[in-house]
Amino acid sequence: MLPVAEAERIVLSHARSWGQESLPFLAAQGRVLAEDIRADRDLPPYDRVTMDGIAIRFADYEAGCRHFPVETTQAAGDPPVTSLSMNACIEIMTGAAIAGPADAVVPYEHLQLSAGVAQINEPVRKGQNIHRQGQDKRRGDHVIPVGKVIGPAEISMAASVGKSVLLVKKLPRTVILSSGDELVDVTAAPLPHQIRRSNSYTLQAALQRYGIEADLRHLPDAPDVILREIKDCLQSYDLMLLSGGVSMGKFDYIPQALRDAGVQIHFDKVRQRPGKPLQFGTFGNQGVVFALPGNPVSTFLCLQRYVLPWLEHSLGFPGTTALRARLETTVHFEPDLTYFMQVKTYQDEVAAQQWAIPLQGQGSGDFANLLDANAFLELPAGQNVFEAGDVFRLWYYGF
Repeated sequence: MLPVAEAERIVLSHARSWGQESLPFLAAQGRVLAEDIRADRDLPPYDRVTMDGIAIRFADYEAGCRHFPVETTQAAGDPPVTSLSMNACIEIMTGAAIAGPADAVVPYEHLQLSAGVAQINEPVRKGQNIHRQGQDKRRGDHVIPVGKVIGPAEISMAASVGKSVLLVKKLPRTVILSSGDELVDVTAAPLPHQIRRSNSYTLQAALQRYGIEADLRHLPDAPDVILREIKDCLQSYDLMLLSGGVSMGKFDYIPQALRDAGVQIHFDKVRQRPGKPLQFGTFGNQGVVFALPGNPVSTFLCLQRYVLPWLEHSLGFPGTTALRARLETTVHFEPDLTYFMQVKTYQDEVAAQQWAIPLQGQGSGDFANLLDANAFLELPAGQNVFEAGDVFRLWYYGF
C-alpha cells in the first residue's frame, strides 16, 4: 500500500491544463482568471468627494471664515463646479467630482446649515474627505492578476474597468460513474435489499462549486457493459470519477476494465482508513481517472483529500496554508495506517485556536455521521496514541 504523502505526490504530479475560454464576467464567478486585468483609466478617475456636506476653499477657513453661504449644489454625476466665490461653499454629495478652487469637504455632521448658510463647528484640514484621482490605481496598472479566483470583489473591479468578458481557465469535461446492482435512482422506492444512489450526487455537488457540471452514468455489474462504457467515456471526457466496484470482491470488475481500456494505473491502494482501495490513473495526454471506494465516507474522504486538491492544482488555484487543529481528547488507533477521523471543529476565541472533537461514527458506511462532523483530522501512520492538545492537519468540508 502506498503512503498517503506518496499518493498525494503522484496525484499532484499529474496536474492538467485544458486551455482557456472567454465568459461574460457574471458567469465567471468561481473560475480562475487566465489574463491580467488592467485599469483602463485612473482609479478613482477624478477627485472624488467621500462625504455628504459642503466643499470650501481651505484658504478661506484658514483666514478665519466659519460661516459659508451656499453658492450652488452639486450631486454625484453632475459636472464639477469650477468656480467658487470667496467665503462661499458648494453643497456637495458623496461621489461627486470636486474641481476648481474647492479643496476641502466638511461633512454635515460637522456643521450647522440654516437659511442657506453653513456654519462650521469642527476643525478642518486641507484636502479632507477627498479621494484623489489615481490614488488607488493609475491607468494601465494591474487591478486583478492572472490566476486569481474570481469572486464578488473581482466582479466589481471588472465592471469598474469595463471588462464585461473575462478570459478564464477551462474546466475538465467530467463524468461520474456509479456502479452496483444494489443501487437505484434517488426517485425510486428501493426494495429491502437495495439502496439509493448518493455518492454520485455527492461528487457532482462538490464539483458544481468549481463550476463543473459533471455528467452522471451508472454501471451494472456486467463486465462487458462496464468495459464498453469506460471506453466510451475515455473518448469523451477529461476527468472520470468512479464510485464503487474497485475493491477485491467477486463483482468488482472496474479495476480490470480500466486496464483493458488502456488506463495507466499509478496506484490502487493507499495506506489509510477510510478509503484504502483508491485507484488513480491517466489516459492519453490529458485524461485522469479517480476510482473511489464505494462506501460513502470513503468516497467523501478521497474526494476531499485527493480529487479536489488535484483539481485546484490543475486549475492554478492560489496555494493555501494547510489547516490545522488541536485534538480535544486523546484517541487510540491501533492499525499502522493514516487515520482520517471525522471531527467537529470549534474556535477557541480567547486563544484563537481551532479545536477538533472526535466523532468516530460507525465506520465508512456511516454517511449520516458526515452531517454531524465538518472535517477530517489526519492522524499519521506510525503511532497509535494521539494525545489531547496535539496539532494535526485538518481537511475542512463545512461551509
